[in-house]
Amino acid sequence: MGKNRRGYTYSTKAERLLEYIYVLIGSGIVAIAFNVFLLPNRIASGGVSGISTILDAVAGWEPAYVQWAFNIPLFIAGVLLLGKQFGAKTLAGTIFLPLVVFLTKEYEPWTSDPLLASLFGGIGVGLGLGIVFRGKASTGGTDLAAQIINKYTGLSLGTCVAIIDGLIVLSAAIIFDIEQGLYALIALYVTSKTIDLIQLGFSRTKMALIITEKQSEVREGILNKIDRGVTKLSAYGGYTDHERPVLMCVVDQTEFTKLKQLVQTIDPTAFIIVTDASEVLGEGFKRA
Repeated sequence: MGKNRRGYTYSTKAERLLEYIYVLIGSGIVAIAFNVFLLPNRIASGGVSGISTILDAVAGWEPAYVQWAFNIPLFIAGVLLLGKQFGAKTLAGTIFLPLVVFLTKEYEPWTSDPLLASLFGGIGVGLGLGIVFRGKASTGGTDLAAQIINKYTGLSLGTCVAIIDGLIVLSAAIIFDIEQGLYALIALYVTSKTIDLIQLGFSRTKMALIITEKQSEVREGILNKIDRGVTKLSAYGGYTDHERPVLMCVVDQTEFTKLKQLVQTIDPTAFIIVTDASEVLGEGFKRA
C-alpha cells in the first residue's frame, strides 16, 4: 500500500493485479465446486447458483446462462441504486464465474453421495468466495440483492441474506424433497464456516485477561520471560466497586501454557479469562 500527500492509503499496481488474480482464481474454484459437487447432486445451497440448480432441474436451463441472466442485471441495479462502490473487480467476478461454469460443464461429478457433495461442495464454494473476498470484491448475485433490500427496507444485511438464501433452500426442499433441502442447509453452513476460515485463518493466538493482586510482578514476568506486550485496562469490581485493573495480553498458541504457568506461579489466586483471537495485526504478529 502507498500513501498520497494527504496520508490516504492507495493500492499499488502490483496489489491491484494481485486482487484481480484473487477474484479470478476464487471465482474459478467456486464454479468448479458447483459443477462437480452441487449441480449434479441437485444441492441448491442459496445464491444465484442455487437458483440455477433449481431451474436446470425444472426447466433444463443452462446454469451458466441463468447465472449471467441474474448476475449482470443485479450488478447494474446495484450500481444504479447503491452507487459505484462495487467496481470492476466485482464485475469481473460476476462475469467470470458463470464463464467457468460454462467451460467446465462437461466435468464428471466427483461423487454421487449427496452428503459428501454438500460437505465438499460447501468447502469448495467457501474457499473460492473467501479468496474473492481477499481480493476486496464479490461475485455479485444475491449479495447485491440483499444490499438493495437492506437499503430500502431497513432490515439488517444479515437478515436479508438469510431470507434470500432461506427462500432458495425452501424452494429446493419443495421442488426436490426435504432431504435435498437439508443437504443444501449443510452446504450453506459449511460454506459460511470455510469463508470465515479463509478470511481469519486458523486461530493460533490467544487473548488473556488477567485479574491479580500482583500486577507489577505479572506484568514484569510477561514482558521479560515471555517477551510479549501487556496492556493495563482500568476496571472496577462489580461487588466491591473497588478499582481492579485488568492485564490484557495476546500470545501465540505455543506460548499460552507458559503464560498460564507464569501467572499461576506468581499469584495462584489470579483470575484468568482466555479466548481465541481470530486475527491479530501488529508487531510480533501478522502484518496488515
